[in-house]
Amino acid sequence: MSPPCHTSALLLVFMALAVAGAEQSEERSCDVIGDESSESQMERALLKKLEPLSHLRFNVTVEKGKTENYIYHFRVCREVNSTSHDFGGLVQTDRQNGKTTVIGRINETQVFNGSDWIMLIYKGGDSYGRHCSGEKRRAVIMISCKRGVTASSFSIISEEREKEQECFYLFEMDSNVACPAENSHLSVGSILLITFVSLIAVYIIGGFLYQRLVVGAKGMEQIPHFAFWQDLGNLVADGCDFVCRSKPRNAPAAYRGVGDDQLGEESEERDDHLLPM
Repeated sequence: MSPPCHTSALLLVFMALAVAGAEQSEERSCDVIGDESSESQMERALLKKLEPLSHLRFNVTVEKGKTENYIYHFRVCREVNSTSHDFGGLVQTDRQNGKTTVIGRINETQVFNGSDWIMLIYKGGDSYGRHCSGEKRRAVIMISCKRGVTASSFSIISEEREKEQECFYLFEMDSNVACPAENSHLSVGSILLITFVSLIAVYIIGGFLYQRLVVGAKGMEQIPHFAFWQDLGNLVADGCDFVCRSKPRNAPAAYRGVGDDQLGEESEERDDHLLPM
């Protein structure tokens, strides 16, 4: 093989390995049961809402006497062991013999919600042996609202395996992703008041800087429109006089004070006897 052909072959091999490595490193996510076209907008929205939890891993240990000692491994819409390619989203490990059992798979997912909770169901787990008519296992995870907490308190509630059908493992956890969106507590009046105060602050600070840096004003003259604010009292008085007074401005007063025109002519006679001698 000539050197150019040998180089091209090596490049093709490296490219194939890179593509294979990229495919292996890309983790699979939840696939809702049914065709992709049948997925509802609500299901897509809920899966997207759960996405912040996908990078977390949860474990819980259950020990019942000497016969049952298990560890449950759980991931939200991701495989617990991506190298096994078994779609296992919730896996049980027997601590006594190391045997693993897939409780539910992410490629058979159901999801729905209420006002403050999200129910995530993984179906298609490994088949039961002597219980539940040998049907496939199913994991039900109840995610309850708890604000300020990304995820906590993952635990198993019960395992229902005494029925003939519809057996399941029930788990619960707390997370803020299940909480409803908080509505703004600001009323329209509060928003208008905040806007008004902000505009006043911008006016005062901006006007002060303009008067000081551009105009070169000093002292009280740095206040924007200082002459206007000085005359504000007179302007308010004029406005009140114009609005509140109902009679014409040139109408005579309703009362007359004691003036010179109301006094009689001063008598020429004087009380001379009152004068000191």
